[in-house]
Amino acid sequence: MNASAINASAINASVIIVAAGSGTRLGFDAPKAFVELAGRSLLGWTLRTIAAVPAIDEAVIAVPEGMEARARIEVIAAGLEIPVKLTPGGAERQDSVRHALALTSAAAAIVVVHDAARPFATPAMFAATIAAAARAGGAIAAIALADTLKRAAADGRTIAATIARAGLWQAQTPQAFRRELLNAAHARAVREAIAATDDADLVERCGGVVELIEASALNFKITTAADFRLAAALARSQAPH
Repeated sequence: MNASAINASAINASVIIVAAGSGTRLGFDAPKAFVELAGRSLLGWTLRTIAAVPAIDEAVIAVPEGMEARARIEVIAAGLEIPVKLTPGGAERQDSVRHALALTSAAAAIVVVHDAARPFATPAMFAATIAAAARAGGAIAAIALADTLKRAAADGRTIAATIARAGLWQAQTPQAFRRELLNAAHARAVREAIAATDDADLVERCGGVVELIEASALNFKITTAADFRLAAALARSQAPH
């Protein structure tokens, strides 16, 4: 174990919930995080999950501008008893995370980033990524690729190459990092105009170690109407009968 690893029994973690997406591709009038799935919003699903993670003692939620009051209603409905801060989201997801990160408590050893559009993340996924980040510096929920990958040619229709899937993983959230690493990664991204697809990418570019925590294919991100139909079916199957 790294000598600088954080004592797992004394972890204080802040969670950043990215809930600022418009959800245009989803086909609803409301911003995506506030679309209802089986009687509760996507944001509400995540809030109820983090309420069951003892290591998380603060939440910062990035929401569309003007949706702060609605977000507060969701926090109350979820019965969340930890401090909650709200911030307007940025132009891009990376901007939203950076804005929220600036509001996290300096006392938080670990910062967890999670997309509200992944409503089926479990408390165990959060706990596992937090523990691994305390040990290694960073950790993400992910699943090993099961499908063969093809790279398209310039025409976008024909195959240019087949990519071996061995050793390839599909990144998900939650993603957890030591706070100083994530701060440094985002500061560098601003200085050098780096745009990345997730926070792990930014931390990796700074030389940070990021562990893979095996998660579940059920922890998928809701982006399209087809995704939402699949999520609705899954939510119905999980409802008590």
